[in-house]
Amino acid sequence: MAGQAVSMGTNGATLTLDKLDEIIDKVKGGKPHLLLMSRRSRRKLGALSRATGSGLLETDRNQFGMMAQFYDGIPIGVNDYISDAKTVGTSTDCSTLYAVQLGEGGLVGLTSPGGLVVERVGSLETKDASRTRVKWYVSLALFSSIKVSKLTGVRE
Repeated sequence: MAGQAVSMGTNGATLTLDKLDEIIDKVKGGKPHLLLMSRRSRRKLGALSRATGSGLLETDRNQFGMMAQFYDGIPIGVNDYISDAKTVGTSTDCSTLYAVQLGEGGLVGLTSPGGLVVERVGSLETKDASRTRVKWYVSLALFSSIKVSKLTGVRE
């Protein structure tokens, strides 16, 4: 994925719309289906969009009827597991943004052949309740590295 990575600089830098557009352009075969980032990065993108008056940041209902944010028509996903405390050069407050194309030929979800397995464990001794165990072994597969890109060193 080295050819699909864009850096904000040796010690990171504040997010710019130009750099965001650069990672979007790195995804080949059409626009990304998702921009994935931390909450802090989403807030920064909102502030940047308001400050520039670009109009590229929109709020609308997604295919499930829930309110969602879009950048240039691409849904923005927030992931609480994307750290805002990564070290890039001398900076220790950096984050990473991802542009991802989902589906056939891109990033897909995988499940084990058995799928979802539900087991009744039984009644609890200390409460009037029963316990059920749900097992579902899942993973992700990336079929082509040109379907994802990342922007590293994003500071506040």
